[in-house]
Amino acid sequence: MRPRTLLRGLAYAALAAELTVICYLLSGRRPPPAIGAAVVAVLVVELCGLAVLYRRGGRAAVREVVPAGVRRIAGHELRVFTSLGRWVARRRHGVPAGASAFPYARGQAVMMYSFAFVCVVESFGMWALLRNWPTLHHVVLFLDVYTVLMVLGLHAASVTRPHVVTADALRVRRAAHVDLRIPLERIASVRRENKYTHTPREGELNLDIGAQTSIVLELTGPVRHFTFLGRPQEIRLVRLHAEEPDRLARTLTQRLTQARTAPSPSPGRPA
Repeated sequence: MRPRTLLRGLAYAALAAELTVICYLLSGRRPPPAIGAAVVAVLVVELCGLAVLYRRGGRAAVREVVPAGVRRIAGHELRVFTSLGRWVARRRHGVPAGASAFPYARGQAVMMYSFAFVCVVESFGMWALLRNWPTLHHVVLFLDVYTVLMVLGLHAASVTRPHVVTADALRVRRAAHVDLRIPLERIASVRRENKYTHTPREGELNLDIGAQTSIVLELTGPVRHFTFLGRPQEIRLVRLHAEEPDRLARTLTQRLTQARTAPSPSPGRPA
């Protein structure tokens, strides 16, 4: 088997392993140690192989081998861990001067902190159980630290990446994996609606926090959104949550009114 074919196969294995871990974390569960050991083993082999490939063929050779899905997951993890630094520094991402930010993370804070605390307690328990098996202990410890940092990073991404209203667009986000810019002229209506169950439907984007959304946006035309793994979707209706939904609805309504009643530019002099 050619080395590049092997590395491509390992990249797909890493993609499956990372998706499994992320699904566990998003569902509020800790990945089993066996899955953690498999993830660590695959990533170590894959990274070593990619380092050799990069040294021989450069960035183009790496892009040829690594699937787009793996690159997207790596970018997601980079954004998550970068958000930890922004959280500590009390800095927000993508909020320019003059824009209005609308946080949404408070609704999930208790759950995320509780999950992180349970992971820390479980880590001490696994440390006591595995102290006589150093290799397995190191693997599980790595997984425990990764899990705690990922949980805190997901919450930090939600805190530092709020919804943003600018003069010409609404930017809706959820943690580090959803970031969609909607031009104001594409928004047909804004309404307050508290909803606690969300059935996936074609053309709808549900950005629920704690299973709740509080704002509904109906669009005049489709806006392209890319899923976590890069699959394009045409979105015509967006449900999202904000800690101050009335203020968000009011701000959007004012911006829409201003945009629709602004005087048209005066025509030039006839030739």
